[in-house]
Amino acid sequence: MEKWSRGAHGNTFGGNPLCCAAALATLDLVEREYAANAATVGEYFLSRLRALQARHDVIGEVRGKGLMIGMELVADRASRAPAKDLCDAVIHRAFHNGLLLLSCGTSTVRFMPPLLITRGDVDEAMTLLEASLVEAKEG
Repeated sequence: MEKWSRGAHGNTFGGNPLCCAAALATLDLVEREYAANAATVGEYFLSRLRALQARHDVIGEVRGKGLMIGMELVADRASRAPAKDLCDAVIHRAFHNGLLLLSCGTSTVRFMPPLLITRGDVDEAMTLLEASLVEAKEG
């Protein structure tokens, strides 16, 4: 370090003890509460999406683990052809209905809610999602 001139290596916020304490507290919350919540609420979310899938033949595969979930939209289940335009329309309608979503790949709606999401939050999201899907299908 004797060869380094003053200020050559380092920054104002590098190693900030407050930031480190906040990071450790966050990791503690994830380990103590949020990982388990992601598993249980994620299973609930998947079950709600599979019920939605049973009512709408444009939903192909529903997949995920924890709260990392994807809902594939297809032209029909027989061909399983990706429904890109429908996916875009669902995401657009969801935005206007108050639900923020992103796509993943060609025609998959991606769900990655916060780890502290509740079943009530999932229920609200599912109401908005189904309304958005119906609106998008009607064109």
